[in-house]
Amino acid sequence: MTNYEAVLASPGFWNGLKLSAIFTFASLALQFIIGYAMALFFRKPFPGNGIIRALLLVAWILPTVVTGTIFRWMFDSDFGVINYFLTSLHLVDKPVMWLTGPTTAMVAVVVANLWVGMPFNMLLILSGLHTIDDGLYEAAEVDGAGPIRTFFSITEPLMRPVVFSLLLLGVINTYKVFDLIYTMTKGGPVEATTTLPIFTYLQTFKVFDFGNGAAASMLTMVLPLALSWFYVPSLDKEDA
Repeated sequence: MTNYEAVLASPGFWNGLKLSAIFTFASLALQFIIGYAMALFFRKPFPGNGIIRALLLVAWILPTVVTGTIFRWMFDSDFGVINYFLTSLHLVDKPVMWLTGPTTAMVAVVVANLWVGMPFNMLLILSGLHTIDDGLYEAAEVDGAGPIRTFFSITEPLMRPVVFSLLLLGVINTYKVFDLIYTMTKGGPVEATTTLPIFTYLQTFKVFDFGNGAAASMLTMVLPLALSWFYVPSLDKEDA
């Protein structure tokens, strides 16, 4: 109990909770919106459809540590390819200190996580779109419904179960991201990317405070367990 009280009284824990919320919300929103748009795009067959989808899945298949290393190089302030293009296009006057600025570091890890999670969102949403009968769209077209009306009258209602499950899984998967952030920033600069998983790791293996580290890890599990408690009954309702 003393360890839990110490962790809950620690500013680092609440900072980690806040950063985890920011990272999870920003990553999930971008992954879902872009993934949904790409799924709608790939729903209709066109030449090279399968090849492009397979290439996009490479980002999801790659080990997260490899992805983190690639993006750490891309966001490097001196030799990174992103700064090279920004300065070449005269969008910035000087190189952006991506991984050493408190705000830009969070932007960098969110972009990297977007690259990892976007194919997963696209794949699940695309699978759900393929279950919708094309006859519904044909009937809507005959009735004179436009793309926007068709989306909100047919696609959106029928995709709600898939979207609900996807968002719950997305929150759990994004909330527990550790290796990507640690590879890119190690929680820095100045704890700007020290999310709860990073905070727990640092407490345990850097400070060697195993008691507080264990307490922090148990508290970190509260949100995934709570979401899982809602997710499992939702599966039973869908089967019913």
